[in-house]
Amino acid sequence: MELIKKHALFFVSLILLTHFVLSLVVSSQESMTYDERAHIPAAYSYVRYGDMRLNPEHPPLIKDLSGLFLLPLNLDFPIEADAWQTGYNEQWLMGDMFINCSRPELACNDADTILFFSRLPIIILSVLLGLGLFWWTRELGGVLAGLIAVTLYAFDPNIIAHNHYVTTDLGSAGFIFLAFYGFVRFLKNPTPQTMLLAGVTLGLAQLTKFSALLVLPVFGLFVVLYALTQVTDSWRNRFRSLWFYALRFTGVVTVCFVLVWIGYAINTSGMPAIKVAEHADLFLSQPNTPARISHDAITWMTHSPILLPMAEYLVGVAKVFSRVAAGNVHYYLGTVSVDAQKSYFPVVFLLKSTLPFLFLLLVTALYTFYRFRHALRDRALGLGAFLAHSFHSRIVQYLSVFFVLFYTYISITGNLTIGLRHLFPIFPFLYLLVALALANLYKRHQSEPVTHQLLGIMLGLVMFSVIAIPVISYPSYLSYFNVAAGGHTMGYHYVTDSNYDWGQDLKYLKMFVETQNNCKAGTAPLGTDCTLGTYPAIDSLRVDYFGGSDPRYYLGDAFIPWWGSKRPIETGWYAISTFFYQESLYKTLAPGEENYAWLKEKTPLARAGDSFLIYYIEGDKR
Repeated sequence: MELIKKHALFFVSLILLTHFVLSLVVSSQESMTYDERAHIPAAYSYVRYGDMRLNPEHPPLIKDLSGLFLLPLNLDFPIEADAWQTGYNEQWLMGDMFINCSRPELACNDADTILFFSRLPIIILSVLLGLGLFWWTRELGGVLAGLIAVTLYAFDPNIIAHNHYVTTDLGSAGFIFLAFYGFVRFLKNPTPQTMLLAGVTLGLAQLTKFSALLVLPVFGLFVVLYALTQVTDSWRNRFRSLWFYALRFTGVVTVCFVLVWIGYAINTSGMPAIKVAEHADLFLSQPNTPARISHDAITWMTHSPILLPMAEYLVGVAKVFSRVAAGNVHYYLGTVSVDAQKSYFPVVFLLKSTLPFLFLLLVTALYTFYRFRHALRDRALGLGAFLAHSFHSRIVQYLSVFFVLFYTYISITGNLTIGLRHLFPIFPFLYLLVALALANLYKRHQSEPVTHQLLGIMLGLVMFSVIAIPVISYPSYLSYFNVAAGGHTMGYHYVTDSNYDWGQDLKYLKMFVETQNNCKAGTAPLGTDCTLGTYPAIDSLRVDYFGGSDPRYYLGDAFIPWWGSKRPIETGWYAISTFFYQESLYKTLAPGEENYAWLKEKTPLARAGDSFLIYYIEGDKR
């Protein structure tokens, strides 16, 4: 253990290099996910044209990073398309033209090249988050704590699954974590320098995802609590402290939104004001008083060049609120609904988190309760003074626990349940809390050689299992479910969408087709699994695909579009997305509508990746 601590920077570098290389490899093996089809064209248009007419429901920072990596490629962009000129947020059509070459006379680019370069900055950001997690945890709990935290992060299959997609999930986790670091520095020493640091980091978080707005009330509450629990001899001094902190925190928030204004000003510098007004028309069309007032206010703001950037920002906020209220169609435990179930996030977290991590969370909770109970019992101070001292000396732990509980509560009670990724902002804090608790437990028994050695062995074994899981699970990271849930082949029985099938497996489907055809032609390399050699070659493949890529790009003329209600059922090969398979079986059907019930009794011949179920059907035999 001492050797590892002595060479900590070497091990951190090795961990993060492994994380980077593994993420690059996984990214290169996956096709475009559903949401990337909208995010990537938006990313390029923001940077090249300074125009946010696409995908305004997310702030621009992460897309800007992806767009910057695409800019040197001098790509074709369908700026002459009606979808761009007169359309209302036609992000999906623009994605098809920009990436999938659906209108080659307007734009045609190589999809894999776009995917590689647009995803690269997200992977780099993931490495930087790991480095930041190590740095802050080491600062709080020592080298061992830092190493535990970065290991938990870098080898979490859920992080590896999403850390290369051009979406806001990983970025929001990173920048919210950074905002907490800046805020704690401000709380402990509220100088103009730390006020600026806190404001800038908070502003970066707001430019990443609108859910970062939830950080503001958390920070506001802790400013009040921190000021009122200062060690002083009178309440008058405490209220003076509160006034001082409140003024400085107002400065933090001001810096934050000045940075937001700058970010939006840059990204709307080439955007006609009429497009912002159109966004207000599109997203604030509900016939209620708040929506009408918001619509009128935003429309009025579009007439001022100074206010225009914040008008676009407010449009995005309004869009998010309306989307959360409306919900999203999703499959969950045998039901398809637009209404969220409160059990969704707890259940998905338990199913998709690794068993070692769940075990460590339990150990952390029990150990923290044990330590707090003993400290409370053995205190030399009065209860109030003890709690105030504990709060100030462990402000990061209190802040982290509160944020985890608050954010989880908001997620559970909200109406948008489409993936574990929406809980990513709490993940760095969970790694930090676990790492601090384990390191503290290990250090507290240094004077007991046998116990200390046993704890070291146990910790080593658990961390080895943490590292082993992504090795064993490779490359099934998006579809990862822990052993208790049945593993990656069974996950689609619980949930789909970004938890399992997000469109990532088209390249694996292409590989399946090539392997089958090579087996039939007798040209398969030695060692190739040709167990399906009794079935025909794949000249045509009926594909029901949920995702962002165009199947024709990978399958060529073999691709035949298919869907659950399409009839008659034909002889031949089928590749059915688990997303559409489950949705078809469990949604409420319209009168006369067909579904995939006829496949329910059939066992798939194979899987392409995890998300495609492969069948060979003889005629209209059901």
